[in-house]
Amino acid sequence: MVQAQGSYYLPKPSYWPLVGSIGLFLTLGGFAYALVNKTDAGMGNMTAMYVGMAVIVFMLFGWFGTVIRESQAGKFNDQVDVTFRMAMAWFIFSEVMFFAAFFGALFYARQLSVPWLGGAGNNAMTNELLYPGYTAAWPTNGPGEVGGKFETIGAWGIPFYNTLILLSSGVTVTWAHWGLKKGNRAQLILGLLATVVLGFTFLGFQAHEYFEAYTHYNLKLTSGIYGSTFFMLTGFHGLHVTLGATMLTVILIRCIKGHFTAKHHFAFEAVAWYWHFVDVVWLGLFIFVYWL
Repeated sequence: MVQAQGSYYLPKPSYWPLVGSIGLFLTLGGFAYALVNKTDAGMGNMTAMYVGMAVIVFMLFGWFGTVIRESQAGKFNDQVDVTFRMAMAWFIFSEVMFFAAFFGALFYARQLSVPWLGGAGNNAMTNELLYPGYTAAWPTNGPGEVGGKFETIGAWGIPFYNTLILLSSGVTVTWAHWGLKKGNRAQLILGLLATVVLGFTFLGFQAHEYFEAYTHYNLKLTSGIYGSTFFMLTGFHGLHVTLGATMLTVILIRCIKGHFTAKHHFAFEAVAWYWHFVDVVWLGLFIFVYWL
């Protein structure tokens, strides 16, 4: 039963924001500690970071579980639905800005700083005095060849297959949405299941790509500016695919339990929006990181 239109649901005071803050503090603080105490053998002790990540996962399940129970109890009306949609839209916008910063770093390094180091424009003396013999060409690990020589990963192998996989997953999640709107339960569940399988398949291919990069191509996060931008962009995108595939799995379980109707299914739509955003970002990655 949906709450009356004249009222607006106000949740009770919650401890979940505090739990989430503790988890974020431990995660970031633990990672910083591991970086500061890095040794020749690798990163420092990351126990605090792992504990923080576990706290964040616990918070997510607990907080979203509370929201799901409130939704199933009929406490949300159309006004609350509008609030949810605005919040999700702003969240995706923040994610757009997040990736825009990394794409901007890639553009700056590739189109501006590398040519400058090579003597382009009015920087001939910079090249002659500081980096003689350095040829401004992309990909590069810089004048000092930071991290040693490396090879790049071609666009028409795993990256191309992953592009087909993500584009297909965008089709299957849309097909599932159509099934939900039509009340076709079989289409809904089958489409979502296919999307989840495609999402985790993408991650499996990316894990294999990373293994090949480290073991066969000597392409690492420490491989100069190319390595850092490559792994920051693809790694954060992989994290977003992981989050999206996990959310889709939860939505699939909720669909099997019959939580959604043709008119009330914003949780499904929110995850679908997020998944389409992940697809679009990958297209940018494929073009500007792998292909060009």
